[in-house]
Amino acid sequence: MFKITNIKIRENLNEEELLDFIAKKNKIEKKDILSWEITKKSIDARRKEDVHYTYSVILKLKNEHKYQHKFEKVKEVSFPKISVHCSPSCRPVIVGAGPAGLFAAVTLVQHGIKPLIIEQGQSVEQRKKTVDEFMLTGKLNPSSNVQFGEGGAGTFSDGKLTTGINSPFCRKVLEEFVNFGAPKQILYLSKPHLGTDNLITIIKNIREYIISKGGTFLFNEKVSDIEIVNNKITSVICSKKIPTDTVIFSIGHSSRDTFEMLYEKGLNMEQKNFSVGVRIEHLQEDINKSQYGAITKLKLPPAEYKLAYHDNNGHSCYTFCMCPGGQVIPSSSEENTIVTNGMSNFLRNGKNANSALLVSVTPKDFGSSSPLAGVNFQKNLEETAFILGGSNYFAPVQKLGDFLSNNISKSIGNVIPTYKPGYTLTNLSLLFPEFIIDTMKNGILYFDKKLKGFANPDSILTAPETRSSSPVRILRDKNLVSNIKGIYPCGEGAGYAGGIMSAAVDGIKCAIAILEN
Repeated sequence: MFKITNIKIRENLNEEELLDFIAKKNKIEKKDILSWEITKKSIDARRKEDVHYTYSVILKLKNEHKYQHKFEKVKEVSFPKISVHCSPSCRPVIVGAGPAGLFAAVTLVQHGIKPLIIEQGQSVEQRKKTVDEFMLTGKLNPSSNVQFGEGGAGTFSDGKLTTGINSPFCRKVLEEFVNFGAPKQILYLSKPHLGTDNLITIIKNIREYIISKGGTFLFNEKVSDIEIVNNKITSVICSKKIPTDTVIFSIGHSSRDTFEMLYEKGLNMEQKNFSVGVRIEHLQEDINKSQYGAITKLKLPPAEYKLAYHDNNGHSCYTFCMCPGGQVIPSSSEENTIVTNGMSNFLRNGKNANSALLVSVTPKDFGSSSPLAGVNFQKNLEETAFILGGSNYFAPVQKLGDFLSNNISKSIGNVIPTYKPGYTLTNLSLLFPEFIIDTMKNGILYFDKKLKGFANPDSILTAPETRSSSPVRILRDKNLVSNIKGIYPCGEGAGYAGGIMSAAVDGIKCAIAILEN
């Protein structure tokens, strides 16, 4: 197997045409190609007069001696070996069926262990209907919504699979997603995503696989308590008491009742940094023009961006979870609160682009030393936003130009808000602390220098986005166990992940810790 990198393509080619180009460019006889595979595909738009694709491929060639001096040989990549020592006296329990919980369950069943997965929300098919009803009518189900339910909060997002972590299990997660129905291109795109429409089917397939291997799901069941004897967990309690000595708490970043219960039970946890802000919407065609220019004739996907600004006072403003061709969605999980998030389907074919526009907050901003002070900081913003929006699940909205000039918006320009069930025009300075408003304004003006049109006065700000990550960290040791033996804090809610990919990897790691202990 040989590797060829930095293949620049400036025309629209199908896969067969791409292979012909590579063979001709590198003087490879077509008959010598036994097989080939794309390993990376990215867009290079640094120079608007020369926007192009960049590929890397591997090829299996006969007559290797003809090519071994020309190309780099591919090194074998293998996953770490798992030494299974687990022989449980009772079934491991996984609390939460988001990416962390699901991939923990997949790893366990692949090694002969049959977990019980408890999820307070609905199965993903029913959950989709409930979320759609909330967007249509404003009728919230506090147990099953954008935050809670099978698949976790990432199900209703862009489905990004990018991550800042460096783990051999990242490849494992991508391969498993393909096995469960994801498009194969996620294996090689530099910025892979799944989209909500694909995720719903994929998550259902993951559940059916786990069940086929002996796992069990309990939906619409909330863990309200745990029993501990001699500093070891002995059972979890939902509508019934379930004996167990091993529990993965993969509860997600919005599981406030569970945070409180675990804190009262003596689990060590601490405050952590997170971020709050708004969703910003632009016309997708304007983002495309800013990123790609107007010269290229390549068929390019809807453009993305990722921007960051740092002030002199220790706060940062940055964009997060950018959703090309998507919509802003209602993401409340508690009554009489407003929470927003962004979502895209796989084709990203909506008229607007949206992204979180966030400002970092730290424990010194929370006003309390309690580990749960960050939760209260979030909740205060969400409750204030509910009132500001009209106390009917309409979100507070402001045009960017009015935000910068501190005026109440009176009308909408050429960017139409996508948030449902509706919105109320207002002044967002009534919602956020002054340091957040100031940092956001400075960030917007800075971003406009990096991405032309970012500060378009007709752009829409919809508030608030408060669930960027968990406000707490549930502490664990080098074996991934909390101070209560048998409890494995896991994933984004426990403070150890930040997105679908890193949460899934953490689920795998916790499952391996159980198997090897």
